[in-house]
Amino acid sequence: MTMKHCISVSVAEQHTGDFMFVLSVIQVKGGSVGNKRAEKDQKAHVMVQQGKQKYKINHVILCLKKHATWIRHNIRKKECCFFIKGAREDVCMCGYGKSEHAAEAIKEEDFSREVWDAHRHVREVPTDAFGEISFGGLRQTTTKYARVSTETSPEALYELLTEQWKLCPPNLLISVTGGAKNFYLKTRLKNVFQRGLIKVAQTTGAWIITGGTNTGVMKHVGQAVRDYSLSSSMQGQIVTIGLATWGVINNRDVLVHSQGCFPAHYPMDVKGRMPCLDNNHTHFLLVDDGTHGRYGVEIDLRSRLEKCISGKPLGNKAVGVTIPVVCVVLDGGAGTLNTIYTAMLNDTPCVVLEGSGRMADVIAHAAGLPVSQVTISLIHRLLKKFLSHEYDNFSDLSIIEWTKKIQDIIRMSHLLTVFRGGGDSHGDVDVAILQALFKASRASESQGVEGWRRQLELAIVWNRVDIAATEIFTDESQWKSGDLHWAMFSALAGNKPQFVSLLLENGVSLREFLQSEDTLCDLYKKLPSCFFLRKLAKRVHSACSRRRKVFVLKNRVQAGPSEGICLSYVSDEVRHLLGNFTQPIYPPPTMTYQFNMEDAASLSRSLSGSQAPLRMDLAEAQRDPARDLFLWAVVQNNKELSEIAWEQCTDCMSAALAACKILRKMAEEESDADEAVDMLELANHYERHAIGVFTQCYSNGEERAKKLLVRVSPLWGRTTCLRLALAANCKSFVALSGVQALLTQIWCGELSVDNPVWRVMICMICFPLIYTGFLTYRRDELIQREFEKNEAIKTVESVTGSALTTKAKSCDLTTMKSLNCWTRLTGLYSSPQVKFYWNIVSYFAFLFLFAVVLMMDFQATPSPGEILLYVWLFSLVCEEVRQLFYDPDGFGFHKKARVYIRELWNILDVLSIILFIIGLGFRLTTQLFYAGKIILCIDFVVFCLRLMAIFTISRTLGPKIIIVRRMMMDMFFFMFLLSIWVVAYGVAKQGILIHNDSRLEWIIRGAVYEPYLVIFGNVPTNVDYAAFDMDSCSMNATDPLKPKCPVLNENQTPAFPEWLTIIMLCVYLLFANILLLNLLIAIFNFTFQEVQDNTDRIWKFQRYELIKEYHSRPAAPPPFIILSHLYIFIRNVVLCRPSHKSRQFRTELPHIEEEELLSWEALMKDRYLLSTQQQQSETMER
Repeated sequence: MTMKHCISVSVAEQHTGDFMFVLSVIQVKGGSVGNKRAEKDQKAHVMVQQGKQKYKINHVILCLKKHATWIRHNIRKKECCFFIKGAREDVCMCGYGKSEHAAEAIKEEDFSREVWDAHRHVREVPTDAFGEISFGGLRQTTTKYARVSTETSPEALYELLTEQWKLCPPNLLISVTGGAKNFYLKTRLKNVFQRGLIKVAQTTGAWIITGGTNTGVMKHVGQAVRDYSLSSSMQGQIVTIGLATWGVINNRDVLVHSQGCFPAHYPMDVKGRMPCLDNNHTHFLLVDDGTHGRYGVEIDLRSRLEKCISGKPLGNKAVGVTIPVVCVVLDGGAGTLNTIYTAMLNDTPCVVLEGSGRMADVIAHAAGLPVSQVTISLIHRLLKKFLSHEYDNFSDLSIIEWTKKIQDIIRMSHLLTVFRGGGDSHGDVDVAILQALFKASRASESQGVEGWRRQLELAIVWNRVDIAATEIFTDESQWKSGDLHWAMFSALAGNKPQFVSLLLENGVSLREFLQSEDTLCDLYKKLPSCFFLRKLAKRVHSACSRRRKVFVLKNRVQAGPSEGICLSYVSDEVRHLLGNFTQPIYPPPTMTYQFNMEDAASLSRSLSGSQAPLRMDLAEAQRDPARDLFLWAVVQNNKELSEIAWEQCTDCMSAALAACKILRKMAEEESDADEAVDMLELANHYERHAIGVFTQCYSNGEERAKKLLVRVSPLWGRTTCLRLALAANCKSFVALSGVQALLTQIWCGELSVDNPVWRVMICMICFPLIYTGFLTYRRDELIQREFEKNEAIKTVESVTGSALTTKAKSCDLTTMKSLNCWTRLTGLYSSPQVKFYWNIVSYFAFLFLFAVVLMMDFQATPSPGEILLYVWLFSLVCEEVRQLFYDPDGFGFHKKARVYIRELWNILDVLSIILFIIGLGFRLTTQLFYAGKIILCIDFVVFCLRLMAIFTISRTLGPKIIIVRRMMMDMFFFMFLLSIWVVAYGVAKQGILIHNDSRLEWIIRGAVYEPYLVIFGNVPTNVDYAAFDMDSCSMNATDPLKPKCPVLNENQTPAFPEWLTIIMLCVYLLFANILLLNLLIAIFNFTFQEVQDNTDRIWKFQRYELIKEYHSRPAAPPPFIILSHLYIFIRNVVLCRPSHKSRQFRTELPHIEEEELLSWEALMKDRYLLSTQQQQSETMER
């Protein structure tokens, strides 16, 4: 097999799917006829696909050629260069036959007496066996292999493994040694060994090194890897490297090819005289010393390779911890004892599995005794017990030597760990392996900070938090917060949430860890590839490009300074995700470049663009480490890390709602559908957290919980929880009873929420009743509540006789004054509820006046009533303009305009005003007077539709309006389906009945209007002879008020086929009236059932907008509202005075009160998390 042939086979296998796609295109091309342009396009497409495939094949061939060239230059084999007859005539002393030697190795008879020497008669030549092995059988696996010389440099082999075979450097090297022949392993111990070995390799990213053959301990390791690959979706994750002796491998001839085999098909002949390679290993290094049939050739090279790997830095670090090595022993004989002894002399810890048999059990039993009791007689007994079949072949001298080695092994107890399968405290093999490494590390190093640090670094790299908790964070180790900062950074950057929790539990202070901004910036630089990182990198790049452009234009420097990620860019991107109603969460950086004010202005314009100027006091900029860490975890959509950081947050409810907004905004912009789904799931998770915390708060203190909703959060852009919930579309949160109670309180203003509506309406007309106690105010309720509390305290004092302190309560009561007359009056008419009722009355009056003008008083010269109507409308226009420019959230005009126009009721307002202006313009023109009245009549319909907005506040009718809006969308799409039947029947009917009618209006009437009326029961009479009336039509279409008559025959009767028109009508009625209309009813029913469960939640969410609108609305209703508009214009525009800010939706608390409120919120959060954990544990128990 040539190399080109091997490569072609491999490439064909790798790209079968692509070739099948090209073949399908060719088949489509061959099957299509008639369309030359389509055939030409298909030919071009096929050529493009073939070009791509050719490029892929050439690329693969080039890569494999480079790989083969590197191996031939760096990897060599050994071969005998001098044939000397051995026991048989045709077999050399090296073990190979005469035919397997090169021609120059066959010497003349003169050299026949020379003694064969491996050092002189074996030479190194470029290897001729490398590439990929394809194993047959049920599991067709492919592995990489290379035939290497015993003298090969370990550095070259490491480069082959990592650079050529693309293996990631290991975090741990596990050398498994033991019995090379098949041996019995108890089922329980076998399962424990295989499960533990795979677990430690999987969790730590280890390499497993074995002898590579399908026998003995190597077979057990291969079975473990096979079972893992069958049960795991991550195929090939466990790296298992087999170092086998080339001269003893069965069927090795198929692996030989000077150009490499890709792949070599290797038959598994398990019944052969020599062992086969194990098909469950991932890589093979076949060690060659130029001989045949000699075992143990690979031991020296394996030892040197393990030592080389153990000297490599862990995690590709230039300095620091090196890759640890551990030796795992099962079964084995004298060679295994030598391997253990040599490994321990090289400070390699060994784990011996008791119960695996033979030499492993001898060492395990001796290890539990003092060295003085490990005598030659004891070893004799143990050897006879565990190696009974071989015991008779052992010489006394060998046993004495083995006894000495076992004694030395026991003396190095820090390097020896015996895993006892029955009831050992280790629990599992993986724990025993890792604990053996830590035990060896503690014995070889001083128990200072550096010693513990090395062990902790190993545990972090292996991601074994269980080992760190039991072996490192003990009473013996004394850690300071600063000593663990590197570990915290490594755990965060490596996405190891369990380690983050462990480090926080053991003294790491987030405030100290994130004290420097550089640490946080470094964390953002270590973000995994995610949506936020791509957006952040794009923002940094564009900002730096603009900055360079400004500097170059001003001739200050040749190019702008190169800049990486800093917190100001993070702040800008987070503000984009949160919304422009927030302020930057991090202050802008201090500019260190020297330029004048003109440069600064240009740079500011280039960086800010069209955004509104930010008004932020840098002295108030705050940094909270828990907030910073939580935000860092949320933007990368990491649930585990963000959960840990959220539990550390003080302002936890704002943090959860901000996470909802950020994640939903990222999901909206993310192009990857799967990532977007994950973001939405995490957003819903934090919405549930916010709901849980607020529910806990509201059940323990209603007033405090309401303060949390409207409290300005300095940590989250100086916004409020309520505003974040609305921006994040958290309908379930807004629908909570506590949030709705706050909205109802704002809706009622100074009035009590318990006042009946009829009382409020009566006081609107007869306001003196408010001074008689007819209406209850919130201040009155508060005074009454405090009075009752004081009375209860006095009652307790009088009964118990104890002196309770009531001075504070008395002071609070005395400082609470009842509302005066003016405050009561303004409190009534400034209530959003009262404003709403007055506006309803005003709107009804406007519609009544509008209707009177249209039906009774529409004169050529506008009457006083009509002029009043125009003034009234002008006041409505002024109010819409005020709403458009009213921007308490700081959106900016452009975004506020987009938000304004997205609201349906605002669209109706704008449409009605535009129609009124157009109608008024036409009405004042003599030629278009009547057209103007028609437009005004249509505008009246729009104004009446706008009246539905008054029902949105109703708990009964509000949700129904939402259902009506959904049904209107269903009906809009249904009309497309209905129009197909209407037009189909109408055109066919019109064509059959009427011949060449040229009047467009009558064509549309017959083809569209009349079929549409049929749906509602207006059955046509011109499709039936019996009902046909000649007087109802015009013969030649001369009468413009009558339709054209159908075609008549010689008897002056209709000539159309009556049977056909009647059948068409019946079929049309069957489908249109019965099928489609019932389908529409079913669609409406489905929409109603689907939306009904959510309408209450949606209505509660949308209720906020109405409350906010009327809270900011002037008290006077139209048309008197124009006076309020005039006042606002003079105050804000003429006098340039700032508008009054309401404390109902946004409250800034004093520092002490805010700290107390946040502490209480943190306590409620802990209670919520505790109750959640209890519920989860109860669920698991069930």
